[in-house]
Amino acid sequence: MTLTPDSTQPDAAARPVLAQRRGHEFSRIMAFGAARGELTVPNDDLVGPIDSSDEWIRQRTGIVTRMRAGADVEAVDLAEAAALEAIAKAGLTPDQIGVVLVSTVTNTVATPSMAALLAERIGATPAAAYDISAACAGYAYGIAQADSFVKSGIADHVLVVGAEKLSDIVDPTDRSISFLLGDGAGAAVVGPSDFPGIAPTIWGSDGSKWDAIGMTATFNEWQAGAARPTIRQAGQTVFRWAVWEMVKVAREALETAGVRPDQLAAFVPHQANIRIIDEFAKQLGIPDSVMIGRDITTTGNTSAASIPLATHRLLEEHPDLSGGLALQIGFGAGLVFGAQVVVLP
Repeated sequence: MTLTPDSTQPDAAARPVLAQRRGHEFSRIMAFGAARGELTVPNDDLVGPIDSSDEWIRQRTGIVTRMRAGADVEAVDLAEAAALEAIAKAGLTPDQIGVVLVSTVTNTVATPSMAALLAERIGATPAAAYDISAACAGYAYGIAQADSFVKSGIADHVLVVGAEKLSDIVDPTDRSISFLLGDGAGAAVVGPSDFPGIAPTIWGSDGSKWDAIGMTATFNEWQAGAARPTIRQAGQTVFRWAVWEMVKVAREALETAGVRPDQLAAFVPHQANIRIIDEFAKQLGIPDSVMIGRDITTTGNTSAASIPLATHRLLEEHPDLSGGLALQIGFGAGLVFGAQVVVLP
């Protein structure tokens, strides 16, 4: 091809060949870290404003207590503690982290990102850093991206954090969600592996249910005189979607990984509701030999932090799970979802 006077594309033969990175063949989760709010909040402390009872909350959600952070603690403080634990357990130093991903819906500002602040706090600068806004699926989204970064050569080690202080956006009189939520952060370090440690991710969204979980007002409406925005949900819509549609996603994640339910060591779904977790296990045919994450009972629903927190607890209580396979699935506001099978560190 020759250039014409109005052409903007040079001859391909004359164009320099762009250098490409080549990454590692496989990646894996190297270690987990966790931090929970320091305050234990029992059901009895919350039932008055919603005209409920401890028994009602336990039966509907499985929650006995939830962990919440004090007024002087922010989500980034929890993220810092979880991140440092994960990095240390991975045998790394913060300066070896090439990318910091934080999934959160409770950063105290719209911009800049919590990830950039976290990278500075832990000493990972100048790592690339950005936030993921995928609510309760955000951690699974982060693992998917970390896996691709290690394999493509973008980074050797990626820090993935789910961090939330949901008590900041709760209306204590809201019967749809206020009693569910806790505060915490879970972190994972993803790095190179000599074996497949993260199976392909099944992820997606259903924006037709965009308003099933969200805020009670926009910032513009708040500025115009509306009450401060808080989180709420259409409980039955979310429950039906999670139970019937997300089981299909979990099955697809297993099939894509080439794994049967009886080959799992653990099943760690988003800690949304104990009834959803139990129904998941039933429909998937999870055998009794598989450990199931039920961290919601004492931690509450911590959105993006729930899967790494639940996994961290399982590994602490059952260290023999190390090296086994875990199916993890997150789902939430958006509505969004993500699932993958991973090898436990």
